[in-house]
Amino acid sequence: MHIIYISDGKAGHRSQAVGLYKAMQRTSNIEVTFQEISIQQLPIFTLLKGILSHQLALFEKKPDYIFGVGSHTQLRVLLLEKVFPFAKTLILMKPNFPFTWFDHVIIPEHDGVPEQGNVILTQGALNPIVNEGRHQFNRMLIALGGSSKRHQWNEEKVLDSIQQIVDLHPKAEIILTTSRRTPKEFLDHLNEKSFASRLKIFPVEKTPQGWIFEEMQKAEAVWVTEDSVSMIFEALTAGCRVGIIEIDRLKSDRITQLLDQLLTHALLGENKVKLLNLQLDEATRVAHILLKT
Repeated sequence: MHIIYISDGKAGHRSQAVGLYKAMQRTSNIEVTFQEISIQQLPIFTLLKGILSHQLALFEKKPDYIFGVGSHTQLRVLLLEKVFPFAKTLILMKPNFPFTWFDHVIIPEHDGVPEQGNVILTQGALNPIVNEGRHQFNRMLIALGGSSKRHQWNEEKVLDSIQQIVDLHPKAEIILTTSRRTPKEFLDHLNEKSFASRLKIFPVEKTPQGWIFEEMQKAEAVWVTEDSVSMIFEALTAGCRVGIIEIDRLKSDRITQLLDQLLTHALLGENKVKLLNLQLDEATRVAHILLKT
């Protein structure tokens, strides 16, 4: 079985496609191969020529599945289906075209689309993480985001939550990392606090690719600021207990409502850090559905 992934170059989109491919590879009883092709390599004129000849020189072999994630990939996925009419098309997002134009549409529940026909709903976006069972007792990870279109960074709330995590786990090894959206001055302010000496701090610019996924495999619990929704689902998929560090909300929408639905138990004081009690393996679940069809 051969999968072609049409890439728009965005890491978050690639993570979804690779997650599903790896899940299909794990669950299939036949060999599953994967080829990633950039949309820049597939100009529309080239695709139109390919429709006439039913071949494209770029492709290592004829695909059984054509994956697309991102608005700019969708038209190319549809045109590639004309080149390879026996391939199944799969979009990992709410498409701009009619759903019935694709064989499979994979959409997070929070997009508010009913599960019907060729639509498969997931809890959060898919990712390539699996629970490797390597979690270490009393090893904690704190992952900080920043301001977003629905959240406003609140330094006081974040510092207060970090202090509570430290105070409640006096014997734990606590690792903290930032993201590119974390305000530059935050670590300076954090290091002024007495409890900062209990932390092992790794700024995002000093962490190699894949570092945080490895830390999730080793952490017993992960705390994430609520703006980082994808990281919340990644930590849940890794099998961690996951706490949410609340910051200020600019608006209420399906994403914030989803977070409220997931929050099940107050872990650290009133409205500070709450625990998610959920185990996920959505990519594997979707892979089983696809392989059955």
